[in-house]
Formats: sequence, structure tokens, C-alpha cells
Amino acid sequence: MSDPYEFTEQPYRQPLEPPSLPVGPAENSSPTDESTKASAPSQTPAGGSSLIFTLPRVAALMMLWMVLQYLVPYLLERYQYAAARGRQRAEYEIAAEGLKTLPLDGLSKAYQMVSQQVAPSVVHIDVRSESDDISPARRITDPFAPRAPMNRGQGSGVIVDSAGYIVTNYHVVQQAGSIRVSLSDGRSLSARVVGFDDMTDLALLKVDGGSMVAADWGDSDELEVGALVWAVGSPFGLQSTTTFGILSGKHRAGMAGEVYQDFLQTDAAVNPGNSGGPLVDVRGKIVGINTAILGEAFQGVSFAIPSRVARHVVERLKNEGRVARGWLGVELRPVSEEDVANFDLPNSFGACIVRCYDDHGLASPARLAGIQTGDVIVRWNDRPIRKPDELMRAVAETEVHSTVVVAIRRDGRELTLEVQVAERPADLRS
Repeated sequence: MSDPYEFTEQPYRQPLEPPSLPVGPAENSSPTDESTKASAPSQTPAGGSSLIFTLPRVAALMMLWMVLQYLVPYLLERYQYAAARGRQRAEYEIAAEGLKTLPLDGLSKAYQMVSQQVAPSVVHIDVRSESDDISPARRITDPFAPRAPMNRGQGSGVIVDSAGYIVTNYHVVQQAGSIRVSLSDGRSLSARVVGFDDMTDLALLKVDGGSMVAADWGDSDELEVGALVWAVGSPFGLQSTTTFGILSGKHRAGMAGEVYQDFLQTDAAVNPGNSGGPLVDVRGKIVGINTAILGEAFQGVSFAIPSRVARHVVERLKNEGRVARGWLGVELRPVSEEDVANFDLPNSFGACIVRCYDDHGLASPARLAGIQTGDVIVRWNDRPIRKPDELMRAVAETEVHSTVVVAIRRDGRELTLEVQVAERPADLRS
């Protein structure tokens, strides 16, 4: 009996190899082909397994690129919107709190009170003019003769006297056949022309309607550039319209071709129909009469006749029905640089006398006072003179037959003379 744990040594046997299958025809096989096959590289790429792992990476990169291109800008945009809304909300809350403490209600109320102060005195003016080609004789014999069409115009005005005196622009009523004035209380009254002054484009009207609310005059000379002003009138027929701005400039002379015009410039909106309405200051007082714009419509530049000029003209029209202007009887020119050197002048301010002359049978007040050719007038009473047109306006505004102290420069010295002002001939335009 043999030992069950005893091992019997067996001979080693070579494992059987499976038979190789022929790839092609036997005649195509050769030792050379077999060696070539043995030495040829494998058909499967050495990196085959890495290619399999690269495709997911490419897909991941594409996904990341899409996220960066579309999702990130979207998120940034939403963040900016949220930040803007948050900032606006914060500004809203700060503004709401600030408006509770700032005195803006008082400022707004002050603006309203300025308008309320002057509004009852501002009127709308409706003008009708008739170009009648029918002779008066034919009108009597043929009352049904055809009439020429009525032309209508409109403008503004302001009551300056409780008795019913209204100031407006002369060009508003220049061709008037009939004038109707609409008051702030709703009444419409007929008006007549008391007088006019074409050189300053001012006219004075009168209506009969009992006691009225008159606006107060202010002082345009005291008004400084940058001051707040309000323009009130009826632009395009829109009655009781108020616009607001600042005084942009002073002494804009000769804008309408007249040396006697000396405009205030403002950026308060003035449009067709505003002509003749008041320009008022922070107290609701008249500092100008709106009269002109540049171009056909408002462009940010408007002009008004200063109250200093308008008030003077209105008083004369009211008392005399016309404006009598002072006359000096001289021909003027600006002071040149040559004059400064030749006549030993300190600067080029003043009005140089070209000649003194008599006109319309009147002796020249300047010649009678001793003013000579070559003299330079530098002061008219207490009013400094820088240019000839300033002297012409000063003389024109002087009371006729009054005596004025004039300062002149002659031969390097300053002299004072007394001039008795004469009345300017009505047909003398220069």
C-alpha cells in the first residue's frame, strides 16, 4: 500500500500550440514576407488607450468654453443690474431722507410766489389790422363793397398803473386797427394807444375797466449777470405762461439797429407772443420788457428792454403822449489808439468829438457850451462814458432844457463844462 502523501515525479511535457491559420495563398508566402511581418509594427496605435481618454477631456474643455462664453457674461450682466438696482435704491432712500430736511419746498414755493405776484398784471393782446383798398367815398355809397381780409396778430403786455395803463412793444400794435386786451380775471376789453416810441419799440395802451392790479417797477441797473429772472406772457397764444432763467448779459446795444436800444440778455424762454410781456426779478418786480429773440424761435438767447429805459419812456408817453429826447448837436467817433498817444489820454474810453454842428435852425448845445473838435467826453453828469453810443443814450434820456455837467479831456487835462440840453429834432435819426 502506497503512502497517500508520496509524490510521484512525472515527466515534463511541452504544451501544445494551436495551429496557425494561413493568411493568404500559400504561394504568396515567402521567408521575406514572414520576416517583414515579424518586423512590421502593430496596426493598433501605441497610444490607443490615451486617445480614448482624450475625447472626454476635449468635451469637458468645450463645455468649459461654452460656460465661459455665455454663462459668465450673463452672470456678470445680472450682477451689474443687481448692483445698479441696489445703488439706485440706496440713492432713492438717501434722496427721500434728504428732501425731508432740505428747504427745497421753500425754494419751489418762492418760485410760485414770484409767478403769483406778477400774473394778475400780465395781459394777452389781440390785434386786428385791416388793409382796406376801398376808398372812403365808395364805402359810403356802397356799404356792401368787399373788404380786404383782416390780419391778426398777438402779443403780451403788463399793467403798470392801476388806472389801466398797459405797456407793450410797439411792433405788437404798430398796424393795429383794433386792439383787444384779455385780463387775468377773464375779462376782454377794448384798448387804445396812448403813445408809442419806435426807437425803443415801446407803446403805452389804456383800457377802462376800473381799478386793476399793477406790477411794480424794479431797477435793471442793480440787476447783476447771473441773477434769476422770470419771463411772463402769452407765447403762441398760451396765456399766463411763465418761464425761468438767468440774466445772461447786459448792455446788448444795437441788436435791432437803433443806438437808443440797450437790451438785457436772458436765457428764459421767450417765443412769438411773449413780446411786450414783463421780465421780473426774484421780488416779482419788472426789470425788463421782453421784446426780441434770435431767429424764428427761441434758441436760448432772448432780449428785453431794461426797466430803466422802459420806465422813462412810459412816464413820458403817459404825461405827454410822446418822447422828447435830449440833443447835444455833435458828431461822434470812438477813441482810437492814436488818440490815446496824440492827446495824452489814460485809456481809450470816451466819445471823441468830430465836430459840433447846428441843425434845423437850432444852435448846437455843445458848441454853445464851449466843446471843441477833438475833445473827448468821458462823463455825463455822474455817468461814465466809454463809447459814443453810451453818450447818445445818456443825452437822449436827459430832460430837455436841463443843465448837465460834462467832463471832457483836452490837451492832457480834464475839464468840466455845463451844457444846456436842447430837444432833439423829431426827424433826426442819427
